[in-house]
Amino acid sequence: MEFVFDLEQNKDKIKELKFFMRENRGKKGLLMATLHEAQNLFGYLPIEVQRIISQELRISLSEIYGVATFYSHFSLVPKGEYDIGVCLGTACYVKQAQQILDKVEEVLGISVGQTTPDRKFSISATRCLGACGLAPVMMVGEDVYGRLKEDDVEEILNKYR
Repeated sequence: MEFVFDLEQNKDKIKELKFFMRENRGKKGLLMATLHEAQNLFGYLPIEVQRIISQELRISLSEIYGVATFYSHFSLVPKGEYDIGVCLGTACYVKQAQQILDKVEEVLGISVGQTTPDRKFSISATRCLGACGLAPVMMVGEDVYGRLKEDDVEEILNKYR
């Protein structure tokens, strides 16, 4: 699923981002600060916004893309209303977390790193949610679900539809 970024609809946010870059020009770490600001403004870093940053900061688009894809905090696609994190840390993994993740992907029709077309759900594979005793664990937003079985997934997701 490809999401279309509307420059006209976002012109005020673009103006705010440009102001931020101009106000902070010359400061150390401006690219990271700008990417954080853009992510806060738009919710993700579409290529159109990366191009604006490239032009404004005179940094190559490939460098911006490289930084944006290196850090897991940044997203190139909009996140869903509910971000689903399935833990694939050691404790969860040995208790069949991969099957839970596969079931989430099947039920939602998207893969890790993607967002449903209605922007309701995003899926993330996480490393540790700090609930190893409840393995396997999944989070939907701030809600934690543990000791999961594949059969639990659809019922849990239906609570958020």
